Amino acid sequence: MLKKLALAFLIFAQIIIFLSPQQSVRAAARQMESLDRGVVAVKISNGVFVSWRVLGTEASSVAYNLYRDSVRIATVTGASNYSDSGGTSSSKYAVSTVIGGVEGAKSIPVGVWGQNYLSIPLQIPAGGTTPDGAAYTYSANDCSVGDLDGDGQYEIVLKWDPSNAKDNSQSGYTGNVYLDAYKMNGTHLWRIDLGRNIRAGAHYTQFMVYDLDGDGKAEIACKTADGTKDAAGAVIGSASADHRNSSGYVLSGTEYLTIFQGATGKALYTTQYEPARGTVSSWGDSYGNRVDRFLACIAYLDGVRPSLVMCRGYYTRTVLVAYDWNGSTLAKRWTFDSNSSGNSGYAGQGNHNLSVADVDGDGRDEIVYGSCTIDDNGKGLYNTNLRHGDAMHLGDLNPNSPGLEVWSCHEDTAGNGGIGASFREAKTGRVLWSYSASRDIGRACSADLTASYPGEEVWASGSPLYSSTGQNIGSAPSPTNFAIWWDGDELRELLDGITISKYGGGTLLSAVGCDSNNGTKATPCLQADILGDWREEVIWRTSDNKYLRIYTTTASTNRRIYTLMHDPVYRMGVAWQNVAYNQPPHTGFFLGSGMAQPPVPEIYMAGGILEPVPGGSLYQAEDAVYGGNETTFENKHTGYYGTGYVNMSVSGGYLEFRNVDGGSGGATVIKLRNALGADTSRTGRMQVNGGAWQDITFSPTGSWTTWAVHEVNATLSAGTANTIRIESTGQDLANIDQLDVKVSTVKKGDVNNDGSVNTVDFALVKRHILEYEILTGNAFEAADVDGNGTVDTLDYLKIRMYLLEMISEF
Repeated sequence: MLKKLALAFLIFAQIIIFLSPQQSVRAAARQMESLDRGVVAVKISNGVFVSWRVLGTEASSVAYNLYRDSVRIATVTGASNYSDSGGTSSSKYAVSTVIGGVEGAKSIPVGVWGQNYLSIPLQIPAGGTTPDGAAYTYSANDCSVGDLDGDGQYEIVLKWDPSNAKDNSQSGYTGNVYLDAYKMNGTHLWRIDLGRNIRAGAHYTQFMVYDLDGDGKAEIACKTADGTKDAAGAVIGSASADHRNSSGYVLSGTEYLTIFQGATGKALYTTQYEPARGTVSSWGDSYGNRVDRFLACIAYLDGVRPSLVMCRGYYTRTVLVAYDWNGSTLAKRWTFDSNSSGNSGYAGQGNHNLSVADVDGDGRDEIVYGSCTIDDNGKGLYNTNLRHGDAMHLGDLNPNSPGLEVWSCHEDTAGNGGIGASFREAKTGRVLWSYSASRDIGRACSADLTASYPGEEVWASGSPLYSSTGQNIGSAPSPTNFAIWWDGDELRELLDGITISKYGGGTLLSAVGCDSNNGTKATPCLQADILGDWREEVIWRTSDNKYLRIYTTTASTNRRIYTLMHDPVYRMGVAWQNVAYNQPPHTGFFLGSGMAQPPVPEIYMAGGILEPVPGGSLYQAEDAVYGGNETTFENKHTGYYGTGYVNMSVSGGYLEFRNVDGGSGGATVIKLRNALGADTSRTGRMQVNGGAWQDITFSPTGSWTTWAVHEVNATLSAGTANTIRIESTGQDLANIDQLDVKVSTVKKGDVNNDGSVNTVDFALVKRHILEYEILTGNAFEAADVDGNGTVDTLDYLKIRMYLLEMISEF
């Protein structure tokens, strides 16, 4: 007992020091997307293959109940996939968590894909004619993903490139560049026209899709110009300005940086792009090549919230500018300029790509800018002087070596001592070994291809295959583009063009009817873990550009890993994947043969999604009982969850949710997701368990495709025998999509209400004390473990002691 008291005193003393304002505090958790379960079901020859997300905040002890057509068919404690021999093409699947024997709410049921891809119909922009009379058409190009509307599901942002898109070295007019947003159900959300003063090509438009302000909804950020038109038709700058010269370059006119709202495509904020082009020749040539070499990324420069980093130049002058967006103002954090005093050595070191990670272990991200690295404070961390290159890979490439590593190829071998590709420490820039060459090495790749050697294998154009320690282990595979986690083991497969193949084996997938992008780079529109378990999906365009296809694996795996999108290094990699010469994302931990259990990510969820946590239940309108007069089930107005919604009749219509879970009973909040496109409110009535009727009034939501949540207080009985009935009484009602029941079940210490007290709760309490993120409502009540009405260091201490098993209850 004395030992425990002494340890408690030591912990308390450390906490007081740790939280002291005079100390430099490492942030405990990063803002990350609040994702739903991401269930995907695919018809296979012997049934249906189902997989789902494990979230980065979920403990390894969490189990999952899998439901087919509302009947539980399995409880899964291991990897989050299941082959259901009884499944059919008409089956629907849902998943719920089981934490400490208590089942949470089921996810929204999903239908079965008829094949291993989902087709998303596209709206191809109309072609046009350039000022010199050349016709052009459009192809779907790079994609990115983000939760644009806060529903916990990814939407896709697609860049449309004209057929006359140019490399910067090529003269000629190009057509306009467009950005589109699509939901997974095929709904086209909006289109942004970047206008004639943004040239088309891989190096001009780098678009970032990310939740920059922490409201749970992603924004889009990119360079704009006079004539850019947002999705609402608002024009940025001058609508009539045409800054193109006779060679098709845009070397004059104001340049802008714009933040667009992800849900609507509307411009939220526009400022002048920094750095300005200034004198064109000061960037390395006078005709417009090097001045317009742009890169971009997202980085957690304070270790907690994401910052936007926009970049210009890498052949000579190099400039990075970091910004923070708070929802209304874009504040500049810092500027790094190789022209500034002490930075001249950093000129000419950038790549056609970049990467982001906390390479020095201080909890804050650095930007690995080719052969140099910029620290989180906007100062140079180191410079290898290996100069420009075309490809780069950053991750824990050698798990037996501390920290992260970088594998990169180099173009200027005559100027860097004959190094064609290098393997270096990401923290210090120290080159551990290299591949010698006397020519431009234009490709490089890194992936764990074989279990015969520890760590990832690496190779470059014309090189042998190397182990992570630099051992020549034989001939390299001919593809040197992307690598992907696709089959059931931890090794990575090769992605090249429209095929996925196994190193030393055969082809695993050929996406017949699809095309790759970006010429000889042969890259997909996107590769990322966007659905199902931790294996990656691939998005390709069809050859006729009428569809995007999202391909997913149907191979079973025994490995349980949380979604890769909750690994900060991987998530940053998906954000920058569309930049210039696309590269595949890597994880911040070693994912390969012989891997250790992945570290628990220090993250917290931004915003929130409608899928309820344990203690509540979610019910779709299509699963309820409805009728009366002309009450119908519809799906013609987009934006609903599930398969549709109920449209009530003017009078006598009813919608009855049965077997509603009231938890332990008592006061509850009922949340009805609805859309009302009328100009005035509409009132009906609601009844619980046959009791007294109460009026329920829905307010206009703005349109029939704009959905809102209407809350009603009610008292439910304990258990699942509750019935909630809604009726129209002469005024018609809103369209009703789903009902969500929130039961107040605050558990002391469980700040994020995931059913357990863990390090995430500990981090959230620390963030509150440091005033990074103020807790409110149930989260505040759960954090106040001593019940004195405040959340302070004593609560922090008690949660710490609980986690160390020094106390068993609060």
